[in-house]
Amino acid sequence: MSSDFEGYEQDFAVLTAEITSKIARVPRLPPDEKKQMVGHVEKQLEEAKELLEQMDLEVREIPPQSRGMYSNRMRSYKQEMGKLETDFRAHLLDNTERLERSSRRLEAGYQIAVETEQIGQEMLENLSHDREKIQRARERLRETDANLGKSSRVLTGMLRRIIQNRILVVVLAIILVVTILMAITFSVRRR
Repeated sequence: MSSDFEGYEQDFAVLTAEITSKIARVPRLPPDEKKQMVGHVEKQLEEAKELLEQMDLEVREIPPQSRGMYSNRMRSYKQEMGKLETDFRAHLLDNTERLERSSRRLEAGYQIAVETEQIGQEMLENLSHDREKIQRARERLRETDANLGKSSRVLTGMLRRIIQNRILVVVLAIILVVTILMAITFSVRRR
């Protein structure tokens, strides 16, 4: 009877060692292999539970005077099984948390990209408006420059006429003075 229990013990030891090894490898595997490994570990955990149930049945059939030692070993195996399940869940939760963190980072990156695109779009629109304003200002400057050219020509023409008129007035004044002087000179001579 204890040979059956010891056989189960050996199977349980081998199985728990395999489970421990696989649980440790799960975080480092690529996603496809990780899924397969998780499936294998879940099956092996079920097998280990079934072995514990078989061992528990064997312990119940052991006479009460010998049962104490086997009961202690069963408690130890059940604790080990609980630790394996906890470790397995912790690794799965750890992977889930990493995935969630990566998802949050991706979402934050996407949000930044969207905001950057919006800012870029607004800047392009502002630049387009500024360009239109600059082009209108250039047109106004060209018109103003053309108007200044016309004004300059008109003012130059007016200045020439003023100068011509002054020269004409001076010449007329000289002629008038000369005429008056001649008239005075003729009138003084006649007398």
